[in-house]
Amino acid sequence: MNMPSRLERYSPDLDKPHSDEKQTADAISKTMTEIADKTFADGGHAIRSVHAKSHGILCGKFEVLAGLSAPLAQGVFARTAAYPVVMRFSTVPGDLLDDSISTPRGLAIKIIGIEGQRLEGSKRDSNQDFVMVNGPTFNAPSAKAFHQSLKLLAPTTDRMPDMKKGVSAVMRGVEKTLEVFGGQSALAKALGGEPPTHILGETFYSQLPLRYGDYIAKVQVAPVSPDLTSLTGRPVDIGRPDILRELVIDHFQHNTSTWEFRVQLCANLETMPIDNPTRRWDEAESPFIPVARLIVEPQSGWNSSRSEAVDDGMSFSPWHGIEDHRPLGEMMRIRKDVYNRSQRFRSERNRRPVREPQTADDLKF
Repeated sequence: MNMPSRLERYSPDLDKPHSDEKQTADAISKTMTEIADKTFADGGHAIRSVHAKSHGILCGKFEVLAGLSAPLAQGVFARTAAYPVVMRFSTVPGDLLDDSISTPRGLAIKIIGIEGQRLEGSKRDSNQDFVMVNGPTFNAPSAKAFHQSLKLLAPTTDRMPDMKKGVSAVMRGVEKTLEVFGGQSALAKALGGEPPTHILGETFYSQLPLRYGDYIAKVQVAPVSPDLTSLTGRPVDIGRPDILRELVIDHFQHNTSTWEFRVQLCANLETMPIDNPTRRWDEAESPFIPVARLIVEPQSGWNSSRSEAVDDGMSFSPWHGIEDHRPLGEMMRIRKDVYNRSQRFRSERNRRPVREPQTADDLKF
């Protein structure tokens, strides 16, 4: 994979807040709190307003590759090292839906013990989080547009499960037809049209950019070991409500699995903009290049104690990290306050503090 001949340099001047950003963040937080209030009232337990359902919770090792060129050896990746990591696989909705309602999948990773100047709000931490979804672009062109779609979905929280299953089946048909002709629809996928394939075969993307030391990048996690690549695109019978979780548990009874962590450096701010989340960065112009690997050995892929420790006791945010990987763009900036409020909501309602793990011993659950 060839590095672009020209790379854009990071500067704080590239990322200026919009004048009404706080009002938009407040509106999104209000709608997300309405979703969380509804699920809490129905279930008596506070869950995330998005990515509520976990399908896999894994502990492993994050290994930075040796011999990286100077543009790639930035931040977390500046030196060869190995760190403990926790990985949380999820689906996007804020209610705990049957897997027959097939929606986009998420992956959040938390790398333990990262040194460097901390981002505001994570001064006491020593971790680096990356939050990803199994599609290269965000599903809304702006924070305001995202809020409008969120408001439409919020009234359906914990309601009309049979209707959601029917809509999901229709949207899967729409998406399948689009893909036959070389297209796809983020909206169709969000409404339940995500192709019902094995979650461990997915490739995950940050979708939104971040600082990469002296440069700007998007990141990707892709399966590379044969046990995972054989699952890519494999159809799954989603007739059972927790089939994705069952598949993760079954897989990690015996398999050691490896993913690559890759970065796509920004080569041209006009064709690879910071603040246009629906614009895909062209991989012909700047490919994703491996900088680390994630290795997970056989273990329990999910159980109630892991769910309690991670779903209830941890939070994941691109703002848990170091300055060299500062989140960039409007949607990333808004995530900081929105994610913090969601964390406080869960912690207060469940009467359980949400804490950052400090060492590998904190991942023994």
